[in-house]
Amino acid sequence: MKPSAARTKRAESDSSKGRPVSASRTEMTELVLPQDANLLGNILGGRVMHLIDIAGAIAAHRHCHRQVVTASVDHLDFLNPVRVGDLIVLEAQVNRAFHTSVEVGVEVFSEDSLAGVRKHTTTAFLTFVALDNLGNPSPVPPLTVKSRDERRRYREAGNRREARLSR
Repeated sequence: MKPSAARTKRAESDSSKGRPVSASRTEMTELVLPQDANLLGNILGGRVMHLIDIAGAIAAHRHCHRQVVTASVDHLDFLNPVRVGDLIVLEAQVNRAFHTSVEVGVEVFSEDSLAGVRKHTTTAFLTFVALDNLGNPSPVPPLTVKSRDERRRYREAGNRREARLSR
C-alpha cells in the first residue's frame, strides 16, 4: 500500500470514531491597522466578517480534515468597536457535526494591547460543508462532546439548524 493511501485509510478509520471539540479549536489574533478601519478609527465590519470566515473555516477543516466551503452565516451584531491599535482576537470551534456539514461558533473580542483588557465584540455561527476531491459534499466525522458547555453548544446548534432549514 502506498504511504498516501495508508494515511487516507488511517484518517478514514479515525474519523468514524468521532473527534473532540478541542481538535477544532482555533485562535487568531491580528493587530488592527489604519487600512482596516473606517473614518471613525473602528475596524470595518466587512473585515471582521472576513476574519470570522477564515477562523471558522480553519476550525471546520481541523475537524473534517477536508476542504470546506461556507454554506451560511447566521445573524451578526457588533456589540463593541475594535479600534485601530487594538488586537482583534477570534476564537472558533466546531459546535456540532451533521452529515456533510459542521456548525462552527466564532467569538470575536477586542483587546486593548496596552492594558490587556478584552471586550466581547460579536459571536457568529457559520455552517461549512466538507468536500471530497471532486468537489461533492462529503460525510464528516461525528463530534465528541464532553463538557456541559460543549453539550449546550451542541444542542443549540441543532436548534439553529432546524430554524435555518425551516426558512
